[in-house]
Amino acid sequence: MVKHIILWRLRSELSASEKREKALAIKQGLEGLLGQVPGLKEIHVLIDGVLESSNADIMLDSTLESQEALRGYAVHPAHVAVADGVVRPNTELRTCLDYEF
Repeated sequence: MVKHIILWRLRSELSASEKREKALAIKQGLEGLLGQVPGLKEIHVLIDGVLESSNADIMLDSTLESQEALRGYAVHPAHVAVADGVVRPNTELRTCLDYEF
C-alpha cells in the first residue's frame, strides 16, 4: 500500500470567501475520484479545522494499492482534469510525501 499526501497553500490574492469556494471545489473534485481511478483505495481532503499556526490550507490524504497505482493515478484523465481545472489554478505551493506501508 502507498500513502500519497499533499499539502497546498491557496493563492494569496484570493479573498477569504474565494479561498473557501476554491477549497470546497478542490475537495469535491478530488474526493470524487474514488471509484474512478484504478487502485485508489481511500481519498480524503481536509479543508476545515486548519489552525492559524499552519502554513498550508488543504491536505490530501490518499491510499493507493501500489506504486504502480500511484503512477496511474498521476496520469489518469479524471485526476488530470481536477488537477488542471481546479487545483493548479488556485494554489501557489504544493508539498508531497509518498510512502509505502
